[in-house]
Amino acid sequence: MDWFTAPDYWLSRLVFQRALAVLYVVAFLTAALQFRALLGERGMLPVPRFVARVPFRRAPSLFQLHYSDRFFAACAWTGCAVAVALAAGLDSRLPLWGAMLLWLVPWLLYLSIVNVGQTWYGFGWESLLLEVGFLAVFLGNDDVAPPVVVLFLLRWILFRVEFGAGLIKMRGDACWRKLTCLYHHHETQPMPGPLSRYFHHLPRPVHRVEAAANHVTQLVVPFLLFAPQPIASTAASLMIVTQLWLVLSGNFAWLNWITIVLAVPALRLPGDAPDLSATPLWYEVLVLTVAALLLGLSRRPVRNMLSRRQVMNRSFDPLHLVNTYGAFGSVSRIRYEVVVEGTADDVPRGDAEWKEYEFKGKPGDPRRRPRQFAPYHLRLDWMMWFAALSPAYAEAWFATMVERLLENDPATLKLLRRSPFPPHAPPRHVRARLFRYRYTTRRELRETGACWERTYVREFWPPTRLAREAQRS
Repeated sequence: MDWFTAPDYWLSRLVFQRALAVLYVVAFLTAALQFRALLGERGMLPVPRFVARVPFRRAPSLFQLHYSDRFFAACAWTGCAVAVALAAGLDSRLPLWGAMLLWLVPWLLYLSIVNVGQTWYGFGWESLLLEVGFLAVFLGNDDVAPPVVVLFLLRWILFRVEFGAGLIKMRGDACWRKLTCLYHHHETQPMPGPLSRYFHHLPRPVHRVEAAANHVTQLVVPFLLFAPQPIASTAASLMIVTQLWLVLSGNFAWLNWITIVLAVPALRLPGDAPDLSATPLWYEVLVLTVAALLLGLSRRPVRNMLSRRQVMNRSFDPLHLVNTYGAFGSVSRIRYEVVVEGTADDVPRGDAEWKEYEFKGKPGDPRRRPRQFAPYHLRLDWMMWFAALSPAYAEAWFATMVERLLENDPATLKLLRRSPFPPHAPPRHVRARLFRYRYTTRRELRETGACWERTYVREFWPPTRLAREAQRS
């Protein structure tokens, strides 16, 4: 069927598939390197405890059938290896059915991780990677031209990502309507990057232009994705430029990068298509069936977007096939940070020698400048930002983290940039305090060398020691 395929988009498909595979590599690498302290058998939110109370139908996962830290590591590293193979183009060397099965492997493995990931995997870009990854299974390889309906569905995801984010802003914080949110956002965002401080100190008229441009890109441009070419390519290009601006201004894991990747199939990149085989009938039937299923499931995200009570980052099915997205419906005016400290002193008085733990990405030492980590996702650092907003975000895991720090647990310490205590001499007590952070002015930076100025607010977590240590004393 000539109407079924779009040979002009073969190069767009190729770039999209290779870039998506790279994002899969990042996602699986993040899981492999961080899971033991977060989700492992002795993790802060252990998977075995989760699957014991949540049935398979609500959270389908390989780990519902079996869990061990070794098995989780095997799944994560297998996903990483398959993603590397896809990035290298192995799918183009296989028959069509073989390529589809190969793309199915990382989706199934990552679905298994996300569905037991609990708080650590509650971010919108997890569902977005799964939704996009599922469609990639049906995009074909060098044996066939890209199916029109799959290209349309990829644009439909991009539309929902951008338009949903635009609506949540307009319905949420009044500062978006007043164009003043960016007076604060670059300073209070979850994890600032190397340039965030400079973005924050831009003149306020520039911040207003930023906010207005964001509204145009998210509320107007998405409709142009469904226009004829070259209008659709222009719309996708504007979205890519906007996302690159966000990449420069902060660390948002792979949210910006996957949005950029999503925009690629809307581009009609120049280049002659290779000789392509006729599309098999079984493939056409399968793709059309899946497309009908996904369009049917889209009714709930559409209802959510149209609702005055719109919610962000919600999955409406346990397979994360069709989801709703959005970010920063409200913007914090003040930045708070939880600073974790330990002491080797027997009595945790205020004048004890308290030493600060340093996290990899979140602000800590005022003199330490933020680094670029995205698209890599520092999950603990992100949740520490949420904990500073409200202790309720930390209720399920903070006590266990403190306990692991008191034990000098190697897996937990690997999540940190630096522990002030040697491996053989763990702290006797650990506490946490809440500070207010603000960027220093240019003059203050020159005079002090500190990019942050912080002020003590209150106690976040009282001095705590291991129960067995308390019994001994």
